[in-house]
Amino acid sequence: MKITPYGTYPYQASRNAGVSTGARAGKAFAAGEGVDFAQGLGKALDRLERVQAQADDMVAKLVTGQAEDIHSVILAVEKANLSLQMAVQVRNKVLEAYQEIMHMQV
Repeated sequence: MKITPYGTYPYQASRNAGVSTGARAGKAFAAGEGVDFAQGLGKALDRLERVQAQADDMVAKLVTGQAEDIHSVILAVEKANLSLQMAVQVRNKVLEAYQEIMHMQV
């Protein structure tokens, strides 16, 4: 399933007159070009896993006395915590949308 980037639909084109397509996101998308949802989700989960692993690594270094800066360890843990909370919220919204679609009368 392809997701079309914001600003590429015809009704948005008139609203975005003078702004290049995809410029709002800081990326250049050609008209009709989309991002694969599965790939995007996979990349997001990979980033979440990396952030979690980095936080775990820094905590392990702090516990073993290899890390000197507790501030950076706390920042890494909080970043991992916020990333996980964001992922859970996105999952909840996707599930809500799925359930809403499944309850629609056809």
